[in-house]
Amino acid sequence: MSNRVVQGRMVTPESLAEQVEGDDVLEAEPIEDADRDCPDCGGDVISVGYMPSVTEFVTAYKCQECDWAEVDRD
Repeated sequence: MSNRVVQGRMVTPESLAEQVEGDDVLEAEPIEDADRDCPDCGGDVISVGYMPSVTEFVTAYKCQECDWAEVDRD
């Protein structure tokens, strides 16, 4: 499991996905470094891929230091 610290709290892939999505998710992949900086504070950005429903796969990006988050729904 790839737990990470986000805004001072330890998160799992599932809890990070649920935080960004604002709802429960079915499944989440391991958290990865996104190799980009936060546009708001310049902090490190991580990503997590997850399935909010049976028919959808989403990639979310979240800053580890501030509230910034972005969701890529292909």
